[in-house]
Amino acid sequence: MKNTAVTFKNAKQKGEKLSMLTAYDYTTASLVDSAGINAILVGDSLGMVMLGYEDTLSVTMEDMIHHSKAVARGAKNTLVVTDMPFMSYQTSVYDAVVNAGRLMKEGRAGAVKLEGGAEFAEHISAIVKASIPVMGHIGLTPQSVNAFGGFKVQGKTNEAAQKLIDDAKALEKAGVFAIVVECVPAELGKAITEAVSVPVIGIGAGKYCDGQVLVYQDMLAMYDKMKPKFVKAYANIGEQMIEAFKAYDSEVKSGAFPTDEHSF
Repeated sequence: MKNTAVTFKNAKQKGEKLSMLTAYDYTTASLVDSAGINAILVGDSLGMVMLGYEDTLSVTMEDMIHHSKAVARGAKNTLVVTDMPFMSYQTSVYDAVVNAGRLMKEGRAGAVKLEGGAEFAEHISAIVKASIPVMGHIGLTPQSVNAFGGFKVQGKTNEAAQKLIDDAKALEKAGVFAIVVECVPAELGKAITEAVSVPVIGIGAGKYCDGQVLVYQDMLAMYDKMKPKFVKAYANIGEQMIEAFKAYDSEVKSGAFPTDEHSF
């Protein structure tokens, strides 16, 4: 059955956990879809893991549309949520609606995700009024990495924790169908999850959230530039790929490949 924004809302009411992984291309999206994952995030993390940038700030709307429509072709039952990149919505409410619309119309997304708390409630409300499902994102928001002074755990003081709880409530009021909470103490993740009626999807936010999301290259040990504490490697695909590439290289250079079996 096709996962939608409504699926997410109903899951929390039923007490069912939700799974989410990133994907940025047709082949990976097809595999994630076949595994029964609830949602694919076409994250602006593609700037780092696909395009080789140091952060997500250089990712453009054209980048997001290009990768989103490829993922959408491979995701038959999985909800496709596409990130709104840096400066595609911060500039004005009008820009936010127009660019969210582009991700839906050109990128074939099923929903959009944008970073920020109460300060973007008006933007979110306007996008939702345009019949576009919105997923929020609070805590460590990578587009604000320069303001945060790096990739650091958020909400460590009582004041900061309360601000994140208030932000979650503001996003819920604005109409989001779910909220990603990134890199906060587990107890704060629990408090945020209990404070709102929409699903909270954690990434480094502890076990009490309504669901979890990871970058697929991280959970398959394919990307070694960053190794966050919250990542569990479910397979060492990166090492297996290197070994396969080496074996191919060796056989080509020795003449062992191709054989008659692989020839016409």
